[in-house]
Amino acid sequence: MTVLSESRDDPFALHHAASAVLDDRGTVVGWSRHAEELLGHPESAVIGRPAFDVLIDPGDLPVAEDAAAMCRRDEGWFGVLTVRHRSGRPVEMVFRARALLRGHHVREWFLVGAPAAEVLEWQRDRAVLDGLFRRCPIGLVVHSPEMKILRVNRAIERFTGVPAASFRGMPTGAQLVAEDARKSVDRVRQVMESGKSLVSTEQYARLERDPTRVRAASVSAFRLEDPVGRVLGVAETIEDVTERHRTRLRLALLDQAGARIGSTLDVRRTACELADVMVPHLADHVSVDLSPPVTRGEEPAQALAGPVARVAVRGVAAEQSDPLPHPEEEPVQFAPGTPQARCLADGRPLLEPVLSPDWFQAEPRQGEHVPDLAAHSLIVVPLAARGLVLGVMSLWRSRHPEPFEADDLTLAQELALRAAVSIDNARRFTQQQQTASTLQRSLLPRTVPHQSALEVAPRYVPASTAPGPGGDWFDVIPLSGARVALVVGDAVGHGLHAAATMGRLRTAVHTLATLDLEPDEVLSRLDDLVNLLAAEQEAADERPAGEQIVGATCLYAVYDPVSRQCSVARAGHPLPVVTTPDGQAGLLDLPPGPPLGLGGLPFETREIELAEGSLLTLYTNGLIGERHIDVDTGLQRLRTALTHPADPLEETCQAVVDSLVTTQPADDIALLIARTRVLPSENVASWQLPLQPTAAAQARTLATAQLTQWGLEHLAFATELIASELVTNAYRYASGPVTLRLIRERCLVCEVADGSHTSPHLRRARTTDEGGRGLFLVAQLAERWGTRYSREGKTVWTEQSLLGL
Repeated sequence: MTVLSESRDDPFALHHAASAVLDDRGTVVGWSRHAEELLGHPESAVIGRPAFDVLIDPGDLPVAEDAAAMCRRDEGWFGVLTVRHRSGRPVEMVFRARALLRGHHVREWFLVGAPAAEVLEWQRDRAVLDGLFRRCPIGLVVHSPEMKILRVNRAIERFTGVPAASFRGMPTGAQLVAEDARKSVDRVRQVMESGKSLVSTEQYARLERDPTRVRAASVSAFRLEDPVGRVLGVAETIEDVTERHRTRLRLALLDQAGARIGSTLDVRRTACELADVMVPHLADHVSVDLSPPVTRGEEPAQALAGPVARVAVRGVAAEQSDPLPHPEEEPVQFAPGTPQARCLADGRPLLEPVLSPDWFQAEPRQGEHVPDLAAHSLIVVPLAARGLVLGVMSLWRSRHPEPFEADDLTLAQELALRAAVSIDNARRFTQQQQTASTLQRSLLPRTVPHQSALEVAPRYVPASTAPGPGGDWFDVIPLSGARVALVVGDAVGHGLHAAATMGRLRTAVHTLATLDLEPDEVLSRLDDLVNLLAAEQEAADERPAGEQIVGATCLYAVYDPVSRQCSVARAGHPLPVVTTPDGQAGLLDLPPGPPLGLGGLPFETREIELAEGSLLTLYTNGLIGERHIDVDTGLQRLRTALTHPADPLEETCQAVVDSLVTTQPADDIALLIARTRVLPSENVASWQLPLQPTAAAQARTLATAQLTQWGLEHLAFATELIASELVTNAYRYASGPVTLRLIRERCLVCEVADGSHTSPHLRRARTTDEGGRGLFLVAQLAERWGTRYSREGKTVWTEQSLLGL
């Protein structure tokens, strides 16, 4: 026997309703306890009396008689009737009346009544329940404890296309594909067992009859129980939220794209970020093709023609039988008439929702480069910014069952527009960087000049994270007398401003070097130049925000291979490292000097003697000032890398770079390592001549003899004239002893030194002049000539090619 529990909300339940029995004449023959409680009439006052006399007010009698007539006619009645309480007040009640037969001739009437307000409320509840199954737009499914479908509403019928009556008795999850059905069963069982309701959980609902169409459903579920707590099943509400789900995914994709696309000012990286966002959220395969000038940072043409560069390819995991995607970094030529070619030509997006099975064979393979032969839907959108088409993006769907639709095209256009702006910004940045880098490279030395005093290995490492080129530079400048000047400097800041300042300072150093000035004098002249440039910029209001107007550090060294003397001065620059031939590396102690442009302290020169084979290392602060190491650690690493002076200089230079330079240095680095050489004593000849009228003749004799010893007899005539003229000038205009020196290295150097600071001047003598032609002859016979000054006097020097005139 199965015992059921009555609902507490049912007004006609046995334990709630009032009941009575009337005979066929309307006399009360039965009266329930609930009737007495509801109307106040005890059984003794009602039984045996006509119901109309006891319960009906005279004013309501016509209505009651009409109801009785209808009840006799229809063998029953259901309606509202006003009855009289024992106290006399009216009570509005709903009655159900049914005829009862006792034998064949006796008829009685069974009445069940309840307050009208409770019945009407109960009817509204039943109407709501009926509406859920018949008119509610949200799906409703009722599952039994045995995981069978008891009932579904008409919304489920519309959702699935299966009549609602056909669901009765089907297993839970019926009509869904196996994967989605399994999730549905697990969800219902969880609610059935735990009693914990689920609210608005989303899951995909793919039907067996249309598995390619992916729908999203919002599911809420709760357990059904009778009044005593017995589990009757689970009810689920199912709402089709496919469009809302897709909209949310699109908004999330836009948000993700805003965070991921354009994170760097690199064209290719930005294109790859765009492709990464597209797969697999919107497409199964994507390719991004750009105009070749765009990848180089150049201005794209108004109309794209010719091949494009495939800079990004992404796709979902392909089957082994699928062809490999067209590789990146290769040119792609789209055949005329292909969607990509049309998109590039007119700059309009194209949507091909459904591709025919033979579409791939109908187009030339080189025109499509499709990554998957199973592709069934295609979107092609232009990458356009500032009125220029930069390239094209192609999206394919092959594993995603649904074709592209108009909303997907709109989303692809929005993402392509954002990416195109970022790509164009990266292109413009690349263009600016290339312009600045080109300027910087043009201002730096292309090659190290040939000279005999030093073996030199330079390195220049540009910063990878700085905004523009830096102002670091180096120079190797041959000087007179076989000497060489080494220069390393660093202008303040980055960008074109720093590069331009560096170019000015480097040019000034070259000019000052030709004057054969002492290192401290060179730095003093540079300091004056920097102050002048700063004043010009300040007057023109060209000061960059937050930056010093003009400033730089510099180290200037001059090495003489004859005397092995090295003269060095610095202006706020890091100390150079000297490595002795036995491998002892240490910092060269130099007098401090302020950076160029600050002033206040004088610059000082220090002279040191360097043994042959010593290493002199000059560098900018970017080498030892990286963020990942402190300065002391950087200097220690530098000294360690320089402890093998006999190694090939290029290897030593690279060892320094490998030890101290990261893959992405934060600052530009200039490095100059020089190994000293000594000019053999047999290549230098020096004589001190008295200031006598015979000094010129003696100079000619000594020069001829020395050139003969060197096998340079073909230079004797010219050298005699040069030495004679220079000694003669010294005799006429100087005081003290005169020194004649010949040096044989890459050229023949002839020097005449005296104690005078009078500067010789080249002039053109008139035909009536007796003199004034000496320096003119010297200039004609020598390749170069000049004058350098020292504290003791001056030296006039000439250089001749060893091959002669």
